Amino acid sequence: MRIPRSGALYALGAYGLWGLLPIYWQLLRGIPLAEVLAHRVLWSLATIVVILAGTSRMASFRALWSDRKSRYGLLLSGLFIGANWSMYIFAVYRGQLVQASLGYYINPLLSVAMGVWLLGERLNRIQIIAVAVALTGVLVLAWQHRGLPWIALCLAVSFAGYGFAKKRLAVDPLAGLGLETFWLAPLALGYLLWMASTNQPQALAQGWRPALLLAGTGPITLAPLFLFNGAARRLPLSALGFYQYLSPTLGLIVAVALFHEPFTRTHAAAFGLIWVALALYTWNGLRSQE
Repeated sequence: MRIPRSGALYALGAYGLWGLLPIYWQLLRGIPLAEVLAHRVLWSLATIVVILAGTSRMASFRALWSDRKSRYGLLLSGLFIGANWSMYIFAVYRGQLVQASLGYYINPLLSVAMGVWLLGERLNRIQIIAVAVALTGVLVLAWQHRGLPWIALCLAVSFAGYGFAKKRLAVDPLAGLGLETFWLAPLALGYLLWMASTNQPQALAQGWRPALLLAGTGPITLAPLFLFNGAARRLPLSALGFYQYLSPTLGLIVAVALFHEPFTRTHAAAFGLIWVALALYTWNGLRSQE
C-alpha cells in the first residue's frame, strides 16, 4: 500500500498533537475543571465562527441548523464530545492519564461492539477473538483496581458514542463541530455568568498567563482536527487506523515519563493484551483488502 508523504505528515501531526495535549491541560491544572471546559467550548466556538466567516462558509453552518436531522443529531454528538472533553481533562487533573490512554486503546474495539449491537454488523472469528482478548485486558486492570477502570471506560464509551452519532451525519467537519459547540455554549456561558454573579474568582482576572492559556483552548482543540481532516482526505482508512494508536501511546509516555504516574506489571499485562487485540483486528482488516 502506497502512503502519500503529505498524508502521513498530516496524520502524524494530528495524532501527535492529540497525544501531547495532556501537557497543555496540565498547565491549566490550578483552574477548576468546569471553568476550563466552559472556556474550551466558548473559545472553540469563537474560533470556528471566525474561520467560517473568513472563508465564506457560514452558509454551511446555517444549512446544518435548518436541517432538523442534522441539528438534533449534532446535539447528541455535542453531548458526547462534551462528556469526553470533561472526562479527559479530569483524568489529567487526577493523575490518571495512564487510564485515559487505556480508554483510547479500548475505543476502536468498543466501536466494533457498537456496530454489532446497534447496527447489526457481523464479526468473523479473528475479530471475535480480538474483542475477547481486549475484554480480558480490561478485566485484568479491573482486578488490580478492585473495580472497573471507569475513567477509561467513560472515555471509550463517550468517544465511541460520538463516532456513532457522527457516522449517520454527512456534514462538513468544521461546521459540524461549530454546531456541536453552539449547543454546549449556553451551558458554558451560563456557568461563567453564575461564577461572576456569585463573586467567585475567575482565571481570566488572575493575570495574562491563565487568560492566554484559556484563550488558547480554542485553537489547540481545532488544530489537530484540521490536520486529521487533511490526513483523512489523503490516506486510505486502513492506513489512518494505524496512526490513531499514536495518540494514546504518546499519552502513555507523557503519563509515565513526565507526570511520573505508576505503570505496574498489571498495567503492562492489560495493555499488552489490548495491543495484541488491536494487532489482530488491524491485521484482519488489512488481510481482507488483499
